[in-house]
Amino acid sequence: QVQLVESGGGLVQAGGSLRISCAASGRTFGSYVVGWFRQAPGKEREFVSTISPSGGNTYYADSVKGRFTASRDNAMNTGYLQMNDLKPDDTAVYYCAAGGGGLHASGYVYWGQGTQVTVSS
Repeated sequence: QVQLVESGGGLVQAGGSLRISCAASGRTFGSYVVGWFRQAPGKEREFVSTISPSGGNTYYADSVKGRFTASRDNAMNTGYLQMNDLKPDDTAVYYCAAGGGGLHASGYVYWGQGTQVTVSS
């Protein structure tokens, strides 16, 4: 079992930066792909980024490529999503997930509760 807790969301002006964290319990965190997803009001949950168990491979949605960076510290059982040059369209609840990976939510077994990111124009 892995429990995930996100933190670090908040309100930021357009062009600003935030780093959200995903703290995991359990000794197997390092064996899972970590995915980041987001859901804006009235929209479906969408893929943002994924990072391999070792942290050596990452993949991003086109909408965030070049602005967001996923990383992880397996010794600390924590994943991170650094978000730069934020835009109002980035406003959403952001979720981290752990599992086998992929671009779809169905590839992940464990989910955090989400953290709100609001970008003002």
